[in-house]
Amino acid sequence: MKLAENTFKRAIASDKPQVGLWISLCSNYAAEAVAPAGFDWVLLDMEHSPNEIPVVLSQLQAMQQGSSVAIVRPPWNEPVIVKRLLDLGAPGLLFPMVQSVQEAKQAVAATRYPPRGIRGVSVGQRGNKFGRVSDYFERVEEETAVLVQLETRHALTQAREIAELDGVDGVFFGPADIAADFGYLGQPAHPEVWDAIRQAADVVRAAGKPVGTLMSDAQKAIELLNEGFAFVACGSDLNLLARGADNLLATVKDGVK
Repeated sequence: MKLAENTFKRAIASDKPQVGLWISLCSNYAAEAVAPAGFDWVLLDMEHSPNEIPVVLSQLQAMQQGSSVAIVRPPWNEPVIVKRLLDLGAPGLLFPMVQSVQEAKQAVAATRYPPRGIRGVSVGQRGNKFGRVSDYFERVEEETAVLVQLETRHALTQAREIAELDGVDGVFFGPADIAADFGYLGQPAHPEVWDAIRQAADVVRAAGKPVGTLMSDAQKAIELLNEGFAFVACGSDLNLLARGADNLLATVKDGVK
């Protein structure tokens, strides 16, 4: 048995736009409901969702009902959590709040086995089909997407150096936190914020790495993908549920005489 190709990693490396969905509901059932929708990638969130390892495992299993590549965002750039997620078979990780080249190096090292990194070795785990994948140790590095999230003004100034690191496969911009750092808390669409993000994105692309972000407005997501952003999540399961419920109730109440 051979290790599966990471189609998401291949696609963003070749600038093929990848449309994503944020998975914030900590439920394998909800994950299974969206799996057949056909998003190129989904993000299983552990940073801003009350999500834990066993639930992530069930979500990864549920996502096998579709073709989406499931990227996991750990709660922090912490090697023990990273090790466990990779052993679960996560095909990619989005590291939050990366502020420096050193922190980006730490993220990459956590995904690499010695001597190239610090990932602990388990001979049989879900990621290698419990020891059945014959080329796992030889190819897991090339098939694991390592994405780093820049979320502050300082991080934006480090964009080129971070992008140039070997092992960083993509740079993701977090508009909400960047906006807060600019003094625009709760205004992630502020023009000054996006001027800064676009400038940093140009720098990253010039360094040969793809860029991505999360955008809750579908038209804005389309705009960014057409601008050259390689991977953009265009909404979340949580917001779909919440706004869908709001809109349904408002529609019915408005129609009752």
